[in-house]
Amino acid sequence: MLTMIANHLHKFPLKRQKPDPKNTHMAAAVLMVLHGQDDDPQVILTQRAFHLKSHAGEVAFPGGMWDRVDEDLMQTALREAQEEIGLDSDSVTLLATMPTSSPRRRDISVTPFVAVANNSLKLSPDDGEIAAIFDAPLKAFMQLDQYEYFEMELGAEYGGGVIRFPFLMYKNYKIWGFTLNVITDLLNATLGAGIDLDYPTHEKFEKLTKEV
Repeated sequence: MLTMIANHLHKFPLKRQKPDPKNTHMAAAVLMVLHGQDDDPQVILTQRAFHLKSHAGEVAFPGGMWDRVDEDLMQTALREAQEEIGLDSDSVTLLATMPTSSPRRRDISVTPFVAVANNSLKLSPDDGEIAAIFDAPLKAFMQLDQYEYFEMELGAEYGGGVIRFPFLMYKNYKIWGFTLNVITDLLNATLGAGIDLDYPTHEKFEKLTKEV
């Protein structure tokens, strides 16, 4: 399974892209690290610290905002992974750059990079940012009957509307939003997993705004 995923990632060539400083979008990068047995690969995820001002307690890939000291977004992903979970960049091999997208906010563009571990990993969370590091088996995301939806009340800019998000519970972790979308996109593109979830789109958010 892991070999098949790696073999099909040629659809998403590795890119060393650097944001345009003049672009009004804020750029960020995340790192999806795959490891484990070939027939039961795992993806490394984090739970963000509960005291953070944004996305507190949410499940996410290691990653963060591009900094001008970064040569490119690939370095951003590796730097943030080292800072957040203690990942040694020499312990992984980068394979692919997934399509850039804007989760929930149009002013932020996030580029996911896919890597595989070269050997067993020694990880340590930064307590200031990360509450937990955990592995989630990719097989769990292919069990279509395990997906559920929850409703979220939106902010005043959307007139307090309500919108539905798909999610997957793994142990005590609720995996949803951008993180879930990237994982399912990867499985669909490389394994033909047929995961068809009703993700909110920016068009749906804008429609709610117009209805206010």
